[in-house]
Amino acid sequence: MATQELPFGRKYESGVNWITSIAMAVFHVGAVAALFYIDAGAILTAIILWIMAGMLGIGMCYHRLLTHRGYKTYRWVEYFLTWCATLALEGGPMFWVATHRVHHQKSDQEGDPHTPREGPWWAHMGWILMGKGLHHDATLLRRYVPDLARDPFHVWMSKWHWTTNVVVGLLLLAFGGIPYVLWGIFFRTTWGLHSTWLVNSATHLWGSRRFATRDDSKNSWWVALLTFGEGWHNNHHAHPTSARHGLAWYEVDFNWMAISALRAIGLVWDVKVAKITQAVPHEENARLDLAGEADHEAVA
Repeated sequence: MATQELPFGRKYESGVNWITSIAMAVFHVGAVAALFYIDAGAILTAIILWIMAGMLGIGMCYHRLLTHRGYKTYRWVEYFLTWCATLALEGGPMFWVATHRVHHQKSDQEGDPHTPREGPWWAHMGWILMGKGLHHDATLLRRYVPDLARDPFHVWMSKWHWTTNVVVGLLLLAFGGIPYVLWGIFFRTTWGLHSTWLVNSATHLWGSRRFATRDDSKNSWWVALLTFGEGWHNNHHAHPTSARHGLAWYEVDFNWMAISALRAIGLVWDVKVAKITQAVPHEENARLDLAGEADHEAVA
């Protein structure tokens, strides 16, 4: 029986995804409303949650650990980082990882979920506002994330990922009231979403290219600052499994610094690191990165 592929790409998505669109509208309104409630404690809380969601969660976990298996860690560390990632409101682990693995397989070609070749706006956020977006059938997603599909925790979190923000939001409401909710949930989440989306759009449009990859990926210092190091996108597309994206000393990569710190205290090991002089393994961009070549099993 032939394996069914996900119909990613602009031509396959039609109609507005009203659930996602309404949710995004509400979050953007909430983000603007936060500007009318300036509170030092609420802003500090938002910064802490942004670091947890954007650095510990999206950059270190969803991207460099779960998608590319750039390093190994204990099971409990992986689960904690996954919980942090769900705070970013970018979908559960199976949805996020599957989408990103497809992006590497089809980068800037037909089938890429969010290539700027189909329009900058589409690459930035249009792709989640139209059609099914991240809500494809879980049985199809499993083809791209067989490692996560075998893990009950990741399966559960993929279904209930939105609950973490509900719980944190209620705690913030009880602790600091409306200002804490507006800053810690609405503003922080909206800021984080646009920062991540800039990796999909801006780093395939503007920047420098160190490596001759098969796509349009570029290195962007300002996107790197907004995403804790994810903006060194050309480096990443050249060497997807490398846990370090900022390969030069001047390429600030906070995600890498945090991974290195965890390695120093024994919580991370078998870290894959590329070098500037390394040749581009084009097969890394041509195949679906299911992390099958590496032993992705974490230690319980």
